[in-house]
Amino acid sequence: MIDLTPDPILIRLGSLPIFWYGICYAVGLFVAYQVMVRQARRRGLNAGLIADGLIVVAIAALIGGRAYHVIDQWALYRDDIITAILPIRHQADGSYAFAGFTGLGVYGGIFTGTVVAALYIRWKRQSFWRWADVIAPSLFAMQAVGRWGNFFNQELYGPQTSLPWGIAIQCKNRVQAVGYACPPGSDPNATLGQHFQPLFLYESLSAVVGFVVLLWLGRRFANRLRAGDLLPIFLIWYSVTRFLLEFLRSGYNWTVGGIPTAQIVAGGTIVVALAVLGIRHARPGSSAADAEAQATADPDPETNADPETTAEREPEMNAEPESLPPDPAPPESHAASG
Repeated sequence: MIDLTPDPILIRLGSLPIFWYGICYAVGLFVAYQVMVRQARRRGLNAGLIADGLIVVAIAALIGGRAYHVIDQWALYRDDIITAILPIRHQADGSYAFAGFTGLGVYGGIFTGTVVAALYIRWKRQSFWRWADVIAPSLFAMQAVGRWGNFFNQELYGPQTSLPWGIAIQCKNRVQAVGYACPPGSDPNATLGQHFQPLFLYESLSAVVGFVVLLWLGRRFANRLRAGDLLPIFLIWYSVTRFLLEFLRSGYNWTVGGIPTAQIVAGGTIVVALAVLGIRHARPGSSAADAEAQATADPDPETNADPETTAEREPEMNAEPESLPPDPAPPESHAASG
């Protein structure tokens, strides 16, 4: 079993702590960016649009993810609303301290991030569905890395377990629910020899497998998939994972009528994603491979072409035509002699 209880803070720069949680999501965002750039170039899209768009979408996802988490864990914030909005925590002496950007709900981030991404893509006069195939694998890449931030924060865990990969959770980081909370008077740093299911690890591993599967589907079945199919497949995969893991969060998850809200959202997402796939495939249309081949054969520099690809072709397009030999001089005219 894993008895390591890591410090959530990587380093302190004066009075400013740098949290592992933020580092993990920053690294995850970088990995997602690299995946998107490579996928965009492979599909004949303009990878230069990603950098600016990623910043806007990341901010939107942060806001949505935070909002979902606050609603989910409202009991932690209802007595001190400002801690729900700003990355600070209330200390025992009444003052506030920087707490880092922790506590994000994936569904909230997916929703706001997708809406803003769709608006950005429309603004750039791009095809949303072709970009959806680029974005979907990167979401799994982001999830696979970012979820490890929960390990350093000692959060997103399930019930006690005797499995070899069970993790220790200090009393100060446990939810106050039956089967999780330490007895009154326990040392806040103690683990009491108890270990819990690492739900963050299960999500991370599921994301790794999902990432590989999406890349394989995109290549192996490009002639049968429609452009954009990878996004609803991602939503189905993630929602099934989340639906199952919610059974291991019983006792401290957000419920409506006794049913975990995440399971309700997951079930609804699966139905909608399946409906999108069914409706799109019931209508006539070209495959993802056809769309990619068309873009590669005749790229539009303003909407599709990658700047690097365009730069390589510029010398050919801008080359001057070969100089032709000068026209022969007209014959001289001779005046008649008298």
